[in-house]
Amino acid sequence: MAEKQSPVGGVTPHLSVEGADAAIDFYKKAFAAEELAKHYHDDGKRLMHAHLAINGGTLMLNDIFDEFGMSRTPSPNYVMHLQVDDADTWWNRAVGAGCAVVMPIGDQFWGDRYGQLEDPFGVRWSIGAPSKR
Repeated sequence: MAEKQSPVGGVTPHLSVEGADAAIDFYKKAFAAEELAKHYHDDGKRLMHAHLAINGGTLMLNDIFDEFGMSRTPSPNYVMHLQVDDADTWWNRAVGAGCAVVMPIGDQFWGDRYGQLEDPFGVRWSIGAPSKR
């Protein structure tokens, strides 16, 4: 698959997860991700590089490669944030796909409807949109 788009400007997160192919399928269901590119390691089994588009931004990911010193323990010290048009629609889709609730969605003091989730790969996500109240 040829790369449809390369990241330009800004910051592009790059995740290393256990089971990157399954993560891509999950992100398609949970976050309406579009697969832009996918390249496998020479062993033909492990995903070396994938590029996704989610909500107008890009995400890169790959399988964990022990030989490169990657950790198999996900870090709770970062959150992938999605600022969206309708937080409840995105939230319900993600929970329905299998994300676990970390912080329930609700109207927050800063004016957003916001909550946090964890996907089956140990990655934390937040979803926010301006509150409608």
